[in-house]
Amino acid sequence: MAAYSPYGWRAKLGVIVPSTNTATEGEWRHMVPDGVSFHVGRALLTGATSQESYDIMARGTERAAEELATADLDLLVYCCTSGSFMVGRDALKNKLSGISRLPVTTTADAVLEAFARLGITRVGLATPYIDLVNRREVEFLDENGITVTTVMGLQLGSTVEERRLINRVPPEVVFRMARAVDSPQAQAIFLSCTALPTMEMLERIETALGKPVIASNPATLWHCLRRLGVHDKLTGHGRLFAEF
Repeated sequence: MAAYSPYGWRAKLGVIVPSTNTATEGEWRHMVPDGVSFHVGRALLTGATSQESYDIMARGTERAAEELATADLDLLVYCCTSGSFMVGRDALKNKLSGISRLPVTTTADAVLEAFARLGITRVGLATPYIDLVNRREVEFLDENGITVTTVMGLQLGSTVEERRLINRVPPEVVFRMARAVDSPQAQAIFLSCTALPTMEMLERIETALGKPVIASNPATLWHCLRRLGVHDKLTGHGRLFAEF
């Protein structure tokens, strides 16, 4: 009986999201393959977007990791794109691994792996973020060998109310964001932020633009599954999941 796990018999993921994020769970439910379960904890994100707000949220991940560690999981992921490049990523992973006694990864790691598997070094970057975060993301990507050809952000995040709005960005706006940052120089489009709903438009954008689209939520799930030896090819969620 000790090995019996009725809902996560292939893999059980622990997922830490910002407290304002209501998109990840909804999107992952449509993508997660049979035999895989995911279990969510939250880290408090409040106040105006600033380095301090990200540092506070990073400290909040420690409590979430401690709680999730009691659930007999296989992997812990900090499912926040900006949260995993606005703080010291390696130090945070080491801290969470020490607390949870689990392997730990982040959305930033997932996105970098996705680019590597697709052979992408130049991207158009579309985000819901304010300029403070966009600038740091461009720097982070450049530090990891990815050139941003064009960047645009929706300038959401000055208040908690604005952060909640990220979860309700309409599909047609997501499409227009992707098209706005496309260019002949961009090998792919990166839709950044796990609170940004992208699943409905992902393949439509790839078809319209004729290039891969990496979005934070599917890339993070893909990365976690592959790390745990789950190699299902899933259709309807973009080239990354379908081919790699």
